[in-house]
Amino acid sequence: MTVLDPVSTNSDYTDNVYSGKQDHRAQVCAILEQEGSIPQHLIDTEVDWFYNVLGLDDMYFMLEAPTAVARHLTSLYGSQLSSAGQDNLISVTFQTRHESGAVFIHNSVPGVSKTEGPHFEQMIDAEYLDISVPQKAYRVESYRSRGKVSKSLDASLRTYFVNACDFVNPTPEGDAVNDIAQVSDRTFLAKATPHVLDLYGGVIAKVLCRSGPVIVSDELPNGGYRLVIGYRQRSTQGFYSAMSDLYHYYSMYSSRKYVEQFSNGVTIISLYLDLAKHAKKLTHSGAGSSTTSSNASPVLSAAIPHASIDECVAQIKKEASLLFCIPNTPFQTLFKTGELSVQEAVYANVGWIFAQHFLNRLGSEYATLAEILDPNDATDVEVLAKLKKRLRQETFTRELVLDILLRHRELIKDLYAHFAHVHYVSADSGSAVSKVADRLKADLHVSLSMTRLQDQEPLSSDELRLKITRVTTNDHDAMVMRALLDFNEHVLKTNFYQPTKVALSFRMDPGFLPAIEYPTKPYGLFLIIGNEFRGFHVRFQDVARGGIRIVRSRNAEAFSINQRTLFDENYSLASTQHRKNKDIPEGGSKGTILLNPDAQDKPFVAFEKYVDAMLDLLLTGETPGIKNRLVDRLGHNEILFFGPDEGTAGYMDWASQHARKRGAPFWKAFTTGKSQTLGGIPHDTYGMTTRSVHQYVLGIMRQLGLDESECTKLQTGGPDGDLGSNEIKISHDRTTAIVDGSGVLYDPQGIDRAELARLADARQMIQEFDTSKLSSDGFRVLVDDFQITLPDGTHVQDGLSFRNTFHVNPLAAADFFVPCGGRPESIDINNVGKLFDADGTARFKYVVEGANLFFTQDARLRLEKAGVHLFKDASANKGGVTSSSLEVLAALSLTDDEFGRLMCKQSDGSLPAFYQEYVAGVQNAIEANAAREFECLWNESKATGKSKSVLSDDLSVAIVELRKNLESTTLWDNVALRHLIMREALPARLLKEIGLDTILARVPLNYLKAIFGAYLASHFVYEYGTSPSQFAFFEFMSRYYAKADTAV
Repeated sequence: MTVLDPVSTNSDYTDNVYSGKQDHRAQVCAILEQEGSIPQHLIDTEVDWFYNVLGLDDMYFMLEAPTAVARHLTSLYGSQLSSAGQDNLISVTFQTRHESGAVFIHNSVPGVSKTEGPHFEQMIDAEYLDISVPQKAYRVESYRSRGKVSKSLDASLRTYFVNACDFVNPTPEGDAVNDIAQVSDRTFLAKATPHVLDLYGGVIAKVLCRSGPVIVSDELPNGGYRLVIGYRQRSTQGFYSAMSDLYHYYSMYSSRKYVEQFSNGVTIISLYLDLAKHAKKLTHSGAGSSTTSSNASPVLSAAIPHASIDECVAQIKKEASLLFCIPNTPFQTLFKTGELSVQEAVYANVGWIFAQHFLNRLGSEYATLAEILDPNDATDVEVLAKLKKRLRQETFTRELVLDILLRHRELIKDLYAHFAHVHYVSADSGSAVSKVADRLKADLHVSLSMTRLQDQEPLSSDELRLKITRVTTNDHDAMVMRALLDFNEHVLKTNFYQPTKVALSFRMDPGFLPAIEYPTKPYGLFLIIGNEFRGFHVRFQDVARGGIRIVRSRNAEAFSINQRTLFDENYSLASTQHRKNKDIPEGGSKGTILLNPDAQDKPFVAFEKYVDAMLDLLLTGETPGIKNRLVDRLGHNEILFFGPDEGTAGYMDWASQHARKRGAPFWKAFTTGKSQTLGGIPHDTYGMTTRSVHQYVLGIMRQLGLDESECTKLQTGGPDGDLGSNEIKISHDRTTAIVDGSGVLYDPQGIDRAELARLADARQMIQEFDTSKLSSDGFRVLVDDFQITLPDGTHVQDGLSFRNTFHVNPLAAADFFVPCGGRPESIDINNVGKLFDADGTARFKYVVEGANLFFTQDARLRLEKAGVHLFKDASANKGGVTSSSLEVLAALSLTDDEFGRLMCKQSDGSLPAFYQEYVAGVQNAIEANAAREFECLWNESKATGKSKSVLSDDLSVAIVELRKNLESTTLWDNVALRHLIMREALPARLLKEIGLDTILARVPLNYLKAIFGAYLASHFVYEYGTSPSQFAFFEFMSRYYAKADTAV
C-alpha cells in the first residue's frame, strides 16, 4: 500500500446523462399498463418515483431495456406490497448477464455488509475481476441510489454495471506501457476528466515498479473521501468485495465506486466514501472533534463512538494492505458482523494454519512406544510408521481446528492482543495516540485488536495459559489455543504491520518443534502465507542455501494430503540438503510453496509474493509510508540464498532482479540457477546434477567390473526434466523403462536410445516418443489412457494409477534403478516389499537415488539388507549444490562491473572466456567430490559391513559436526594456514582473475570461515572415514602446518 500526497479536486468522472430517458420511461409505462401487475392509477406515480426520486444513476437506464426495467419495477412494487408494515423484510435482487458483462442490483443499507442472500460483489470478484488480464478484462461502475427503497427502511438500491474492456492499445510496448491514453479502456477515456487521468497515471507508474497495492486518498468537497487503489491484475482475489467489508467495519459506505482495467496489467479501484448516518450521529454527539492521525491504531472499531472520518480513512488505508494479502478467511463472517477486526480475523487465519502444521499430534504415548520398540527391527519400524501416519491424519484435522477457533473468539482477541503488543510499532507516540487511548478507555466493550494504546497491558503468556485452561472445556480445545500462544512466543519478526506487503511472513524461533518429530533442530524457520498459497523456509545453518519448490495438487484430496505433509516434507528436504551440502560452505535449506486449490494456475504469482515477503524480513531499510522498521527479536541480519527446484526453475532471474530493485546488497548471490545473461550457471545445460549421480553409477560398474552397455536400467523422471534428460544423454546403458509426468514407456529389449536422445534434446515428455520404435513387447501408457491391454495380456484400468505405481510393478525389474524424479517417499516401509519377487529376490541390484527423498530410510535399509547396493540422495545428488555454491562465490567475489563482464552472457550472445573456464572448473569439482565420497562409502561399507545409507548419514554428520567444531577453534587466526587452505579451496580461475587478498576483502567473513571449515572437514573425513583414531586429525593437520611453514 502506497499513500500519495493528498489531492483535492471537484472533478473526476463525467456524469452519465441519458438523453433518451423520457422515451425510455414512456415505454416502461406502456409495458406496465399492458401487463396490469400494478394498478393503472398508480403506474405513473410508481414510475416517476423510480425514475426521478429513487435517484438511480442514468447508466442503469442506458443499459437496461424497457422490458427489464418494467420487470424490476414490478418486482420492487410487489416486494413493498408483500412487506407492508415490515420494511426490514424488503429484499430486492436483480441480475442480468450478457455476452460482454452483467448488471446486478440489490437493496443495501449504507455501512452494513450483507451476510445473507446473493453476494453480488463476491460474484463480480470471482467471475469478472479475479480473472481479468489484458487479453480479457472487465471494468465495473457501481452506484448507490440517492433515494431509499421505502419511507421507513434506511436502504437504497446498489447497482453494478460490469462490461468487457475495449482497450485503445491491447498490447502496449515500450513507452506505451506507461501512457494512460494508450492502455485505457475507451469508455473510461470518454468519461474520465484530465485530473482523473493524471491521478490514475501516477498510480499506474507506481504499481508497475512496486509490489503490492498503491493507495491514493483525497478529501472531497462534500466532506467525504475518495480512495484510489491500484495493483497488478491477478495479484489478489476477492479484494473488491473485501474492501467493502473493511469500510463497512468502520461504519462507512460508498456512494459510487469504479474498477478500471488497463492493458498494461494494472487494476485500479476507486471508492467514494462517507460515514454512514448512524456513525455521523455518534460523531456529532461526541465531545469535541477527534484528532486525525496518520499513524492510527491497528483497529478503531466501528463501535468507537467518536472516530472521525479522517481516522477511519487512515485506518482503512493501513488495513487495505492486510486485506490485499488475505482478502477472505474462514473468519470473514465474524469480521463482517464486527465480532472480530480485520487484524484479529487475519491473525486467527494465520493461527489456524500454524496449528494445522505444528500441533504435537503424536503425543507422549507415541514417544513411550518409540523408546520401547527397536529402531533396527523392520517390523517395529513399520508399526511406528503406520501409527505416526494415522495420528497425523486423524488427530487434528483442518476442520476440527477451525471449529475450535470459531468457538473461542474471545481467546482469539486476547491472543491477538498479546501478539500485537510485541510486534506493532506506532511511529506516532505523541498526543494523537494518547487521545485515541482515551477514547478506547471510554468504550472498552470494543473488539480491540491493539491494546498497546490502552492503559491496561494485555495478558501475559502465563495469564493466557491460565485463561486457556479455565475457558476451554477439553484437552483438544486447550491444545489448539495453546498452539496460537506458542506461535506468538516464537515469532521473532514479522511484516504483519508493514504498510505495504503482498503476503504475510514470520521469522520463527524453531524451538517449538517437538524433538520426537524433528530430532535435529533447524537454525531458522520462516512461515509465509499469501492469498494463493502457504509456504515455509527451513535452514540448518546461518550460511545456508537450497531450492524453492512449488507443490501443486491435482484435486482436493491431493491438496489435503499435501497440506498435512508440507512442513514434514520441507524439513526432510532441508535436512537432506544439509547432509548433501557437506562439501560446500553453505548449510542446507529448502523452501516450499503449497498452492491453494483455486490457485493451481498461479505458481509465479505465489512465488513473487513468497520472495517479496521474505525480503521484508531480510532487509532492514525504512521508507516512510512504504516500509517501516520491524520489531526485531532476532537481533541480527540474515542472508538467504535461494535456488531452483520443482516448478521454479524459470523464476530465479526475476527473484535476483527483484532483490536488486528492493536494494538488497546481496542481489547477485540471492538466487542461483539464473539465466546466463545474469551470470547463472544452468544445471541442465551443463548437466551439473547428473555429473554427480552418474559418478556413482560408474563407480559401481568400476568396482564390480560391469559393462555399462549390457546393464538394464529403470528411470523415473523423463526426458523433459533436468536430471532425467541429462541422465539419458550421459549414459550408455540399456534403459528398459522410463516413468515421467505423462506416463510410462517400457521396452524389455531396451528403449531406442536415439529416439530418447531426441526427446532429451527437445526436453519433451515420453508422450512424444515415436512408438513405432518400440519392440513388439514394448508399450507406452499415458496418464489419460483407460482400459489398455499390454502386450503380455495385462489389463490396465487407468493410466494415472498405472503411472503412479509402476516403480513397484513386477515389470519394472532391471539391474539399475536411478530415480531422477518423483514425489518424496515414493518407496517407504509400507510398499518396499513390492520391490521383491516371490522368492525374496530384489528386482534391482543397484540403486542410485538421484531424486531427493525418493526412498525413506527404512526402505533403503530393507533393500540393502537384501544385498542391493544403494547410494542415497544425500550422497549421489549433490552436483547441483556444488555448482550453485560456486556460482554464489563468484557473485560475492566480483563487483557488479566485473560480474557483468566476466560472468554474464554478452549482448552479442557470446559467453566470456572466464565464464567458460570457470564452468569447466565447476564440472571438474563436482566429479572429483562425487568420486571421493563414493570411494569413501564403498571402502567403509566393505570394511565395517555397515549399510551405505547409514554410512552416508554418518559421513554427513561427521563432516557437518567437524565443520561446526572448527568454527570454535583458532585455526582461522593462523594467517599462513588460512591463506594455504583458501588457495586450495577456492577456484583456481577466480584466484587467477582477482587474487586471494581481494576475495578475502570482499566476501563476508562468515562465508569465508564456512569455506575454510567445509574444506578441511570434508577432506579429513573422506580420507580417514567416519570413525578416525584420536590422532588422525593431528596427523591430517600436520601436513598443512608443514606446508604453511614452508610457504612463509
